[in-house]
Amino acid sequence: MPPHRDTKGMQYIYITTTGRVSGEPREIEIWFVEDEGRYYALSYIRERANWVRNVRGNPQVRLWLGGRSFTARARVLEPRRDARAYRRAQRLMREKYEWGAGLPVEFSPEA
Repeated sequence: MPPHRDTKGMQYIYITTTGRVSGEPREIEIWFVEDEGRYYALSYIRERANWVRNVRGNPQVRLWLGGRSFTARARVLEPRRDARAYRRAQRLMREKYEWGAGLPVEFSPEA
């Protein structure tokens, strides 16, 4: 099923990662923004967050949004290599939630 196209008014996305140690599915509910068909979430505790560590171990994730489920590829953005996307994700989060500190993770839905 294709990703949800109208995310206005939606506050949370559900991200299911694969546990890097257990291999079991791990789900979180987190604030998100959408930009040009990609989704972004910020980790307040940066690399210490288990979900970020799980993404680094296995970037294949499942997203739940607006009653729809779809697979995506996750990528932890790097401040130097991905400077433009990194800053944009933080700015969009500030605009939506009045908070934008943290490490951005990008989710690209798979076809």
